[in-house]
Amino acid sequence: MKKPRLVVVGNGMAGIRTLEELLKLQPDMYEITVFGAEPHPNYNRILLSPVLAGEQTFDEIVLNPLSWYADNGITLHLGKEVTTIDRVRRRVVAADGTEAEYDRLLLATGSVPFILPVPGKDLEGVIGYRDIHDTQTMIDTARQKKHAVVIGGGLLGLEAANGLKLRGMEVTVVHLAGWLLERQLDPVAGALLEKSLAERGLAFRLNTATTEIVGDADGRVAAVRFSDGEQIPADLVVMAAGIRPNTALAQAAGIHCNRGIVVNDTLQTYDPRVYAVGECASHRGIAYGLVAPLFEQAKICANHLATYGIGIYKGSVSSTKLKVTGIDLFSAGDFMGGEGTEEIVLSDPAGGLYKKLVIRDDRLVGACLYGDTGDGAWYFRQIKDGSAIGERRDTLAFGETALGDAGTAGQDRAASMADGDEVCGCNGVCKGTIVKAVREQGLFTVDEVKKHTKAASSCGSCTGLVEQILMNCLGSNFQETPKTKAVCGCTALTHGEVRQAVREHHLVSHAQAYAFMEWRTPNGCATCRPAINYYMLSTWPREAVDDPQSRFINERAHANIQKDGTFSVIPQMKGGVTNASELRRIADVADKYAVPMVKVTGGQRIDLLGVRKEDLVGVWKDLGMNSGHAYGKSIRTVKTCVGSEFCRFGTQNSTQMGIDLETMLANMWSPHKVKLAVSGCPRNCAESGIKDVGIIAVDSGWEIHVGGNGGIKTEVARFLCKVRTAEEVKEYTGAFLQLYREEAYYLDRTVHYIERVGLEYVKQKVVEDAASRRALFERLLYALEGLPDPWAARIAGTQAREYAPLTLESPKPGRRIAVALEE
Repeated sequence: MKKPRLVVVGNGMAGIRTLEELLKLQPDMYEITVFGAEPHPNYNRILLSPVLAGEQTFDEIVLNPLSWYADNGITLHLGKEVTTIDRVRRRVVAADGTEAEYDRLLLATGSVPFILPVPGKDLEGVIGYRDIHDTQTMIDTARQKKHAVVIGGGLLGLEAANGLKLRGMEVTVVHLAGWLLERQLDPVAGALLEKSLAERGLAFRLNTATTEIVGDADGRVAAVRFSDGEQIPADLVVMAAGIRPNTALAQAAGIHCNRGIVVNDTLQTYDPRVYAVGECASHRGIAYGLVAPLFEQAKICANHLATYGIGIYKGSVSSTKLKVTGIDLFSAGDFMGGEGTEEIVLSDPAGGLYKKLVIRDDRLVGACLYGDTGDGAWYFRQIKDGSAIGERRDTLAFGETALGDAGTAGQDRAASMADGDEVCGCNGVCKGTIVKAVREQGLFTVDEVKKHTKAASSCGSCTGLVEQILMNCLGSNFQETPKTKAVCGCTALTHGEVRQAVREHHLVSHAQAYAFMEWRTPNGCATCRPAINYYMLSTWPREAVDDPQSRFINERAHANIQKDGTFSVIPQMKGGVTNASELRRIADVADKYAVPMVKVTGGQRIDLLGVRKEDLVGVWKDLGMNSGHAYGKSIRTVKTCVGSEFCRFGTQNSTQMGIDLETMLANMWSPHKVKLAVSGCPRNCAESGIKDVGIIAVDSGWEIHVGGNGGIKTEVARFLCKVRTAEEVKEYTGAFLQLYREEAYYLDRTVHYIERVGLEYVKQKVVEDAASRRALFERLLYALEGLPDPWAARIAGTQAREYAPLTLESPKPGRRIAVALEE
């Protein structure tokens, strides 16, 4: 019997997701034909921003390779735009004459960028931002041109601006509204976002209307003029002022359109043979532009195409996250509030934190978060469920962890989630679906979870949570699972795969590693060389060959480079303790070498700032003191308070504990910097609660906390365990740090490592399994035993060339330019 014919116009995310859902339900029901206007297979359009920013490649965002179409018997026409729908003969015709007959037609034509109707809009160098072609145009322009203007301060505009800035252009964002993301944020959060982006070098013109795009004699954009008469230079203008549903094809065929192709609750148009999904569709007067509603539509549409006829689409509650690395914002529901609503607001502008919750009739209806979005998914779930707040009102602003459930406090987030809790908002995937797939289908990696469940396959913001779920299901087996992103462009291998190869094949030199792993670039690059160097040194101590040129300048010079090319030297004062002799020597060195600034650091040390590179060896020699590790991916200072020796509140000798730990961990390299602190009592004067390892003395012993971070985004350390003796503190601390050294990916802080594997896994390895703890501690001591003193070695003449400044002589006498590899 001949199969009915299904034709899909549009090869984007909504149309192909509908086919994926259909193939799950009825894999052999239709003879399927797909038309795509672009010459590419289906790709993830919401990840165009990371491609522009250089964080991903186009190949990494392809969702369905050409083989997928072939495997499913789909006829694919790429680079062929459909221009005609003949509803009488039931056929579509492409611009080149290609035809296909249909029994069912699915329109997924997406949207088109709104181009401001101003003079100059057709000049060369004026583009929209909708597809990979636009993205490549921006990348190519950034290689040759300097000034970019992005018109539109919405999600797409800010992501474009950030990517162009990272590509080296000077970027100005022009926005008609008074604050950024006015549809996703309120004025307070918008101002915080503007401040963060301005610190990255972006310029803004808010409350500004563009009246003309000025061209040069060659017909290329040269400037942008505003309503007040001012103009600024522009080599590239990106129109990101909004999108419009692409309804031209449907309208020409006589299909009813009104702010999109009008569809009912089954995603059917006024022609019962024709369906529409995605940004082109208008459902109950709304055309959605975010991915989660599009995928919800796809599922319902597939249900009806499969003739099940039981799905109803009632609309979507949408949420927003910005894909700009290092900036966390989230909004959902009716976050602007208004008549009949109440607001709960937590605001710390100086700390870059803001949270607004909107309540109506004892139910959460909207949320706007900036700076800390960890509870975004939980708030979104409350909005969608519409459950009464009740007694939770007083603690609602503090998120899910404030519910007072002692059974979940302190656990990693994945472990405390119920099976019905949503993990991936884009695709509507709950925890239970992932757990079932992992257990029944033997999944081990995030990529496999993406393939089988679609979780983490869209915007990627839930990837860390998916990793936690995998960790909880697989335990230590997950340690063999590779990180999903390649180390760099020199290889397709991930951090996990590289680390596994180093361990399993005993790779101890760069030449050996590059040859065995078939590196694309014989000598690697500035991204992969430091990572491989660390992986070999941490895996094969005393055997791996350290390559100084594979380290950043700070680690090569064993001093911290400053913005003017000079260095800072921080003499080691274990536990912050010094004496009169050391202070005299520091003063003498400061005078002898004309050190511009002597400063006490936040880690209780004295910093000599402004030392010339060629003077470093002399400074170390005259000081007669080791330099503190305040510069590399290594152990930093161990901060202490006075403790029981002098303080009337002290319960233990925190100063001696800090000295002992700093002595034990001397010269320890790690995936990223590691900071410790020891407080002599629960008053915590040493700020142990925001350190990678924080030790707090109590009457009966010591509490150990891990995973704190006092950096750009403050992370509070999490309780690991309580021990009685000083020796136990060293063993448990050393075991945790060795676990981190052996399993974390290069440039991951301890907080990121714990987020990936889960605190329960760390506790099992370090606290509950005594044999594992002792083995880890012994491996750490073995790695650190007998390491040479880097400063004594350099005083003796090692690496002398490193301290002879490389200079480029200028034609003008007396001028020179110092050259150093910046981190």
